[in-house]
Amino acid sequence: MSAIRLLVLGSVRQHGRAHGYQVRNDLEYWGAHEWSTAKPGSIYHALKQMAKQGLLLAHEIAPSTAGGPPRTEYEMTEQGTEEYFRLVRESLTAYDQKMDVKSAALGLIVDLPRAEAVSLLKERVRRIEEWRSAVTDHYVPEEGPEQLGHIGEIMNLWVHTADAEAEWTQGLIARIEGGAYTFSGEGEPFVGVLADDQENPYATGERHPGDDR
Repeated sequence: MSAIRLLVLGSVRQHGRAHGYQVRNDLEYWGAHEWSTAKPGSIYHALKQMAKQGLLLAHEIAPSTAGGPPRTEYEMTEQGTEEYFRLVRESLTAYDQKMDVKSAALGLIVDLPRAEAVSLLKERVRRIEEWRSAVTDHYVPEEGPEQLGHIGEIMNLWVHTADAEAEWTQGLIARIEGGAYTFSGEGEPFVGVLADDQENPYATGERHPGDDR
């Protein structure tokens, strides 16, 4: 799964309706250009592709009085909303997601009800433990990696990664069950996007042809 799809949908959803440069600005504000492949070209491409796929509705608005091409604003369709939540749920439960996908899902987890978020994370732990068991069918951690030669270091890495992932996820579950954060239906949601007149302190400042559309 590509993190771009999830991040772009998340940005558009938080605005309700947004043009491409707003979405790009959000992703740079979130630092996604540093921890994912969210570059301007991929962001604008994702917007156009998802509009073609019926996930976003594209609106052409009048150009500014200074001239220039019409700007396109996007809003999520019902199909887009379904896809968005499918991606969030899949990203939270899969044990083998890449760091950028996992980070994107965590940034959007509060769009879910609290109980569902906890349930999805518990499923994640179950899958991590299931995968760890599959590894230890062939590798006994207590005997050390040397039992399999240097290749044993690979399985040693897998086991340690699984243990760390499970421990971290259990900690997150405990924090959420303890009342941390504001989830869907609980009140005023966390605002994670910039208003039109807000300066982005993390903007790259790099121009791209899509910025004017």
